[in-house]
Amino acid sequence: MTTMQNPAGGTPQVAAQTVPAAGVPAPAVAPAIRRSEPYMRLQWNDSVTGAVGYLVVHTLRAGLATGGTRMRAGCTLSEVEDLARGMANKTATFDLPIGGAKGGIDFDPKDPRAVEVLERFCEAMRPWIDAHWVTAEDLGVPQHLIDEVFERLGLGQSYHAAISRAADPAATLERVRTGLTAKVEGGFELGDVIGGYGVAHACLAAAVSWGQIPAETTVAIQGVGTMGGAAAYYLHEAGVKVTTVADAAGTLHCADGLDVPALLDLRDGYGEIDRTRLPAGVEQLPRPAILAADADILVPAAISYAITPDNSFDVRARVVVEAANAATTPEAEAMLAARGVPVLPDFVANAGAVAWAWWLLLGEVDDVPENSFDRLRTVMHSKVAQLLTAWADEGVTPRESGHRWADDPAPTTGPVVVP
Repeated sequence: MTTMQNPAGGTPQVAAQTVPAAGVPAPAVAPAIRRSEPYMRLQWNDSVTGAVGYLVVHTLRAGLATGGTRMRAGCTLSEVEDLARGMANKTATFDLPIGGAKGGIDFDPKDPRAVEVLERFCEAMRPWIDAHWVTAEDLGVPQHLIDEVFERLGLGQSYHAAISRAADPAATLERVRTGLTAKVEGGFELGDVIGGYGVAHACLAAAVSWGQIPAETTVAIQGVGTMGGAAAYYLHEAGVKVTTVADAAGTLHCADGLDVPALLDLRDGYGEIDRTRLPAGVEQLPRPAILAADADILVPAAISYAITPDNSFDVRARVVVEAANAATTPEAEAMLAARGVPVLPDFVANAGAVAWAWWLLLGEVDDVPENSFDRLRTVMHSKVAQLLTAWADEGVTPRESGHRWADDPAPTTGPVVVP
């Protein structure tokens, strides 16, 4: 089944209502207007396993859209639509000259047939993958796996739709691979940690906004996979106390701060920590305990819709920093705002990965990690400072401020040129 919409069509939808912080008057500013319908929806049915996959292109600019491909049992079309809308917000907010999209597959990534399902999905989406959709890792689909699938399909790497536009695609592919695999401190590769680095600096910028130094700041992180693990690592390196982390097996806590590098070394390929080798002094708690952690900052970095109306009152943090896409439902976010707890939206806080990937594709950063870290740190601190200033001074929620940036993207004046 394929359904398509006119990109200018649909009834405009009013953004979530602005909620003033405690003691702050409501701003006299009209809410932003956004298109409610995506540019295109496409559904794929796997005749072998019964898996269902979706591609949603929310916006298409210069013939391109970007967004990762996720795989999880229970993935829905509405979920992929939300994620595609978020990607469109990310690309516009960071002034990238492309649109936003997302892929999703309703299938268990731990099933031994998962790689074959991913390959058949990519083959089915090949017309878009070949020329228009630049995809990458997401929940359940690590970057190395999707790159292996693209290589077997003769497409080189998951950025193929952009790389194929270069004058010398082979040279561009080599340049991009060199940047993605550049080694950084801790034994990681740049492409694996840059998104989490951005999340870490969104947290640090939040602490700066209330005048708190890293050593006095505590953070709880739900999820220690690619994004959450890297965020935890760079927060730990900055001197922040990461007191609580959670994975699928439960929550781990140490009031004096966890030994983050030691815990990351105990992860398996699915981002779960081996409980049989935990360092001394680590308390094991039920998985839901992460949301109620007594920390300054809560970072949901695992699943979408983790914070809901049912559990939002458990949140004790001063600010929520979304490292997972669509981590907070709109209703829960409104409830948090009414309590004076701002949510830094995913399309700002976790957008470092997509922004950096396009800076790399467009030749704006090279394979020297320090150059990429410097640029992302500067941009992230600036954006978070603006969001939290608007929240403190005018009562405009960070999401509403971010949407105003997304609704006024830099114009695309011609084709995207990939060097």
